[in-house]
Formats: sequence, structure tokens, C-alpha cells
Amino acid sequence: MPRTIVSAIITALLGPAAFAQVFVVGGGMAADCYDAAKTGSTRLSAETICTQALRSEVLSRSNRAATYTNRGVIRMRDGDYDGALDDYAKAEEIDGDQGAIYLNRGAALIYMKQFGEALAPLNRAIELETQDLYAAHYNRAIAKENTGDIAGAYEDFRTALELKPEWEIAERQLSRFSVN
Repeated sequence: MPRTIVSAIITALLGPAAFAQVFVVGGGMAADCYDAAKTGSTRLSAETICTQALRSEVLSRSNRAATYTNRGVIRMRDGDYDGALDDYAKAEEIDGDQGAIYLNRGAALIYMKQFGEALAPLNRAIELETQDLYAAHYNRAIAKENTGDIAGAYEDFRTALELKPEWEIAERQLSRFSVN
């Protein structure tokens, strides 16, 4: 199963949501796509690199799904949430057992303020025990809080902090709650 790396993005409206890039084994443009998703810096457009990798490279099922997921992360970062969701759907068709697909789908839906719809993919990411389980719990907490499940949000923020101790973003979110 490909390794994942998580980054946090701060949004003024929703607070931070977490997403994951999926590590691609080997070299070539698919690996460049992963690097572009991870760092955001390339000579060519990051999306172009990923698209070229998908069009021209022979990739394993797992790496093809990871490359779609990484291109989705790039699109999501650029605010193209529909394009990102399309990429996550393609990744799922190819290899639906990668938790990062669902973690990122949930993040895109959160950015689109579709909090209720974000719950199912985030639940799936948690069920698959995505490598970035703390991020899945964190994002699910955001979705739960925005759908009125305050107790559930608190529990997920707490779980995220347990999974990634001293994570400042989760600590800040928990500090907003008072528990009786």
C-alpha cells in the first residue's frame, strides 16, 4: 500500500482541513506528480505533470490510483473541487482500497461546505485505517461539528490528537470545547 504524507491547509471560513498525497513507488512523471502534490513547486504546472504521467507512463494499478489522487490534491489546493472529486472517483475505480482517496474526497467536500456528504468518505478512510488516520478523524470532526454533532466532533478531535500527540491544530480545536 502506498505511503502517504499529510499537509494541513488553513482556510478562513472552515479552519484547517487535512489532506494526503500518495507516495508513488519508482521514478518518472508519476513520482514527479507526487513531489508536486507534496511541495507545490515544479518547473511545469503540477497538474500538467500528473496528467502527462497518467497519459504516457505505464503504471501499476496502485500507482495509477495514487497519481489520480495526487492530481486531485493539486486540483483541490487550486480550488478546483469538482476536478478533484472527479480524480478521486477515478482513483477509487482503479484501487478503492487506498484510504487517502476517501480522506481527500472528504476534505474536498468540506471545502465545498457539503459537510453531511463528507461523512461517508471520511468514515470509509477510517474503516480502511488510512495511514493518515489522525487527519481522517480531524476532518470528520469538522464535518460532524458543522452538521450539529458536537459530541461526535469533540471525540474525533480528541482521537486525532491521541493519534498525533502535540498536533497544535487539533489542540486549538479542542480548546474551544468545554466538557461538563
